[in-house]
Amino acid sequence: MYTAQHFMVDLSLPEEIDEEFMDLVPFQQAMVKEYLSQGKLLNYALSIEKAKVWAIFSASSEMEVLEMLIDFPLTRFMQVEISLLHHLDYNPHAPQFSLN
Repeated sequence: MYTAQHFMVDLSLPEEIDEEFMDLVPFQQAMVKEYLSQGKLLNYALSIEKAKVWAIFSASSEMEVLEMLIDFPLTRFMQVEISLLHHLDYNPHAPQFSLN
């Protein structure tokens, strides 16, 4: 039986962003868009100022979240911290974050 839980993923961007990283950004954006449309990813926020990405995933386990993160081409450049959320309030009708 599948029981969805919510996981907050905190990703720290590398100190130096090189050309390889930048070349993978469109593929990262495509994966984000796909997971948002599938409901596996509830939100995705990027702060260049803080060098952080925050995302909330809907998954049955932390392992499932890790498997999804493998699909993101930029994950290998970042430090990842995953937290199981006990409670999440959100507005499903709110506009989606812009990836631009």
